[in-house]
Amino acid sequence: MGIFQIALMLATLLCSLTAGFVLAFAVVVMPGIKSLNDREFIRTFQVIDRVIQSSQPIFMLVWIGSIVALVTSTVLGIGQLDGTERLLIIFAALIYLLGVQLPTFTINVPLNNKLQTLDVDAMNEATRRAARKDFEPRWILWNSIRTAFASLASALLIVLLLRL
Repeated sequence: MGIFQIALMLATLLCSLTAGFVLAFAVVVMPGIKSLNDREFIRTFQVIDRVIQSSQPIFMLVWIGSIVALVTSTVLGIGQLDGTERLLIIFAALIYLLGVQLPTFTINVPLNNKLQTLDVDAMNEATRRAARKDFEPRWILWNSIRTAFASLASALLIVLLLRL
């Protein structure tokens, strides 16, 4: 087994774990905190996000590792694969990087960071409601998009592994 195959297996595993992470937010976390009042919702999301953004080592290994492993396997794969297999790895990488990572760093993380700056105890009810309204629908929409693209990229990588 060569470096390409190891990188591809690692990329598939880590991209699939990332897909599961964003899926968990889409189907469990956000629906679970939806019924909270505005103060509780903002505070709960701040606490969850703080765990993630405090460089939680396993999360960072999976999230950043998925990017590194996928880029590595794509570069190696372009040189070693041809035809359908080459297209599968290129499409998987493009879908993952543009459909998952780009929105994460340009939309979801900035929304998270903006929410982190809020002092919910110092805000009145109307301000908390406005802050939540500015955050929640957009965050959920883009997380749903990330979930779909992450799942598709993982499926393409699995198909590629099965074809090799």
